[in-house]
Amino acid sequence: MRHRAISTLPVVLLSSTLLLVIFHPVVLAQSAWEEDGWLRTSYAQDRLEAGDEFGCYGVPGLSWQNDPGAVASACRDYLEDRLNASLWGVHPLSTYTPDGLSMADHQKVASQGFVIHGDETGLLDTAWHSAEDEPRDIWEWYNLGRRGGSLEKGLASLAAVEQAIDDGGLFNMYWIGRVNDATVRHDREVLALLDEHPDVWLTTWGEAWSVWSGKRCYEFSHETQPATNGTILSFEPLITPACTGVNDGLPWNVPLTWLIDTGGAQVVSVSDGTEELSSIEGEKRLLEGWRVQEDGTLVIALVNGHPVEILLSDENASYDVLGQTRFFNNLSSAVTVAGHETTDLFAWSKRFLEDTQVKFTWLVQPRAVEDGHAWIPYAVLGVTFATVVAMLGVLGREGLGPFSSMAAFTKAPKSHFGQEMKQSLDVEEED
Repeated sequence: MRHRAISTLPVVLLSSTLLLVIFHPVVLAQSAWEEDGWLRTSYAQDRLEAGDEFGCYGVPGLSWQNDPGAVASACRDYLEDRLNASLWGVHPLSTYTPDGLSMADHQKVASQGFVIHGDETGLLDTAWHSAEDEPRDIWEWYNLGRRGGSLEKGLASLAAVEQAIDDGGLFNMYWIGRVNDATVRHDREVLALLDEHPDVWLTTWGEAWSVWSGKRCYEFSHETQPATNGTILSFEPLITPACTGVNDGLPWNVPLTWLIDTGGAQVVSVSDGTEELSSIEGEKRLLEGWRVQEDGTLVIALVNGHPVEILLSDENASYDVLGQTRFFNNLSSAVTVAGHETTDLFAWSKRFLEDTQVKFTWLVQPRAVEDGHAWIPYAVLGVTFATVVAMLGVLGREGLGPFSSMAAFTKAPKSHFGQEMKQSLDVEEED
């Protein structure tokens, strides 16, 4: 009885080919970049404490057009392994996406947690391409607009920024810190205007979306009780399933601004039982606190789930919760600045540490490494070719295929030469 043990070499080669084909995009991407080391340092934490946000721009070696879901997933992991996205949330919400992706592509990106795509992505539905283009549905944020121009000196327009502020709404400006090895200078007059204008909320993509999305959480508890020198109004914005529904993304729990008519009673203090809330009079950065408008209306910014006690001067005070405001602190305009293609956080942002209160949405990506992955396609082709040849050889020993003449060697009389051939082809005989 004859038994042929087929060589394991073709199996090994075929398995290697399949593994390389399957994991080639991942290996390719990882060999195509190196990380920005600043993201793991205290410097990045300083940017977070200053109010900046970190989002994604892309990953070298992966293509938005070919597999947008893979880019979003890899970029999310790159960020989450190194730092939080914001003071308000761990997970990133914001990403660049190029023009030309389909709505299905954008939904793949959103499935990775990125609910804000920008800017100028070319979709029909839009958000904030004008002051009146206020988003109604979550997918409108897949095409975040750009107004106000660039921060680059020589391209920035003071008149365009002034017009955007007067028009109201949210306007998003563009910024890129370096072109090749050249540092791009910014326009200090534009930054000064944004710092000094009293009606502008300085924010980021994720903050703006979370405030907009937070309007789904329109539930609160309230009651009054007498106090020694007036009335205590207990007020708490509630955390409900509508605030944390996974189908529409997970907004950060940011301060939402409420208006409360106190019926003419003076607001003496606002505290949470532990400490008094700070004043947000003239404040342009998102935080908790309160102030009183000229008409006597209480403006109070609170995260959901934070109960406070509002002491009113009138013992018979009446009140009316008027609702949430469009923007933080009831400001009429909001501005974001997106730092595109951020590969070196320190080089791009160090000039803004002491220079401005403007907040940046840093759309980061790893640094590309040239030719770091050039060997991989050739390795795949080489292993594939070797596997095909080896498999044809195996078929040939069985009298099949273009190498069937090899069968004559395996059937030749036993000899020293024949034994060596059998050993080299790993063929055995058993009686």
